[in-house]
Amino acid sequence: MNDTPPTELPVVYARDLEAEREDHRWLVHHLWSRSAVGLLGGPPKVGKTHLGLDLAVSVASGTPALGRFPVEAPGPALVYLAEDALPHVRARLEGICQHRGIDINHLNLAIITAPVLRLDHRDDQDRLRATLSRLRPQLLLLDPLVRIHTRDENNAGEIAWLLSYFRDLQRTFDVAVTLTHHMSKRTCTHPGQALRGSTDLHAWSDSSAYLMRRNDQITLTVEHRAAQPPHPMTLALVSQPDGSGVHLEVCEASPSQQSPKPSLEQLVLDLLRTASPLSRGDLRRQLRVNNQRLGQVLTALEGRGQIHRTTDGWHLEPSLPYHDGASPDETAYG
Repeated sequence: MNDTPPTELPVVYARDLEAEREDHRWLVHHLWSRSAVGLLGGPPKVGKTHLGLDLAVSVASGTPALGRFPVEAPGPALVYLAEDALPHVRARLEGICQHRGIDINHLNLAIITAPVLRLDHRDDQDRLRATLSRLRPQLLLLDPLVRIHTRDENNAGEIAWLLSYFRDLQRTFDVAVTLTHHMSKRTCTHPGQALRGSTDLHAWSDSSAYLMRRNDQITLTVEHRAAQPPHPMTLALVSQPDGSGVHLEVCEASPSQQSPKPSLEQLVLDLLRTASPLSRGDLRRQLRVNNQRLGQVLTALEGRGQIHRTTDGWHLEPSLPYHDGASPDETAYG
């Protein structure tokens, strides 16, 4: 008989808990929380993989997701696409990079090339842990969930075991874990309730994005466990006239449907906060704005002492506090 007392669980008093920092809330502003687990849901062929790769390229390059949502924690991204041949993966990535003006040779994005990955098997779990430990990505994209395990997704106990593994990865490596997953055709009051399999999938997610096709339009609905989501928006899969540069874009909605978006001033500050210094050309390419308008904003920010310019580019003043939101006179840009 073992008389050794059990080891206690670690505890901390409420007063000693670390406060959440506003500048650590988002991985991609309003679109995906930092170090969040979650799902990109939707029916087949609706654009889930395109959206997942858009997020991955954005995080890896520091350029706004969907051309609109600033990345607040840029860094390496790690991707596994179980249903795409590697040349097709490259073609998808090149299309997004072409649209963003990014050199794929400088993209901090790694692809898992294993032909099969079964993350309910201990060996593959350990291999993924070792890969995350070496690369330390900000985002892990696994696409789709159904191809990376052999469990019964309708069995709450079996799927909870798998989701606990992903949650452990998130906490151990401080990484956002994004899974693409299919949705059924049944009508639900909330898109998360239409996810195939156990309801634990919906309950597990911190940030999720759902794509639905209605009348030849793709509607994106976002939800967060602990933050206000943007209003639903319409997306379109577009390309260059020659068919290259395939990517998702946000379609402009009527004024009553538009969600508040950061001002150009705030977007400049957000980019400099994550990747200072940046030249005027760098800012223009990443924000895709009119050069004259950008010059006016840079002059205004410099005049207020929020940024300064040196020979190597624009810098954020180190004493500048974090601000989330648009100024009244900067609700539009272009």
